[in-house]
Amino acid sequence: MMRYFSFLIFVMFFAGITEVSSQQLSKEKKLVQFSGMIRNATTGEVVPYVTLVNLSHLEEIHNANHQGFFSFAANVGDTIRLSAVGYERVVFVVPQADGFNVTTKIEMSPHIVDLPVVDIYPWASVEEFTYDFMNLQIADDDYLIAQRNLSYESIMALKENTPMDATEMQNWSYNARHHNMSIKNINQRMANPLLNPFAWGSLIQQISKGKASSQKK
Repeated sequence: MMRYFSFLIFVMFFAGITEVSSQQLSKEKKLVQFSGMIRNATTGEVVPYVTLVNLSHLEEIHNANHQGFFSFAANVGDTIRLSAVGYERVVFVVPQADGFNVTTKIEMSPHIVDLPVVDIYPWASVEEFTYDFMNLQIADDDYLIAQRNLSYESIMALKENTPMDATEMQNWSYNARHHNMSIKNINQRMANPLLNPFAWGSLIQQISKGKASSQKK
């Protein structure tokens, strides 16, 4: 019985200490509305869609909007980690505040990574490259190379595969409009009866027939 009573006193004492510690911790870490704007440290432009992780509170994840603005509830003294593609990570601690709102401006430095140069080859293996290289038909001098490149087959192949540039497109459009206008003018001239000799012959025949019929009457 005495042992049970001692254990009960120990539990009550430990619970009291825990309650006092939690009260002191809650007083020290005040809950505030943490808001701010994230900008580029070099250019001053806003950094959109930054990820903010509260490392002090279950690693809660928050995000800034397209204008670099964020706002969420946090405790004073919480550690916030900011990360974004192309920028170095920033660790920020929520500062003390007189009221319940904390507004700040955070700057992030660009993170530039120089990637190594990668040469892309059309061969999947060394054996394919060796085979293609051994079967190359290389001319002996520059004259033969130029003669082969200026052959009829080479020029026709380039003609089929090379698209027209802006000047060629303009000339083609001009020639097409000129051709259409020429055909239209020819059709209009042929449709004009005053310029048609057959129409004049038919008119003269009708006039002659009219004079002959009037003389008979």
